[in-house]
Amino acid sequence: MPTDKHEDVSTQYWPVEIRLRKAEKVLEVDFDDGSKFRYPAELLRVESPSAEVMGHGPGQKTIVPGRRHVGILELEPVGNYAIRIKFDDLHDTGIFSWRYLYELGRDQEKIWAEYLMALAEKGLSREPPRRH
Repeated sequence: MPTDKHEDVSTQYWPVEIRLRKAEKVLEVDFDDGSKFRYPAELLRVESPSAEVMGHGPGQKTIVPGRRHVGILELEPVGNYAIRIKFDDLHDTGIFSWRYLYELGRDQEKIWAEYLMALAEKGLSREPPRRH
């Protein structure tokens, strides 16, 4: 998954419309090739291309549990190649390139299934921890 800013500039797909549906906790992106993707905030949060989630090298990805109810506060443009997503759990270091969003949308079912499997393998839950 690309995290290098220079690599992301060469995207072949460009968004033509981006819609943030805060109440539904969903981001919708329509690309210039006709593809339309709907991303749940939880998916975007747990697959954030930040160092906190992806680590600093291969095999260092962190499985982020407890984000079932996460929402998106705002989107911020990053140059003309990406957006920074600010989540309501205060995570905001992931820069989502158009290429990354396209690949995430295209492979969403597989990525989500792998995430659920990783949670199960580690005995983790999508539910946030209960406060005592």
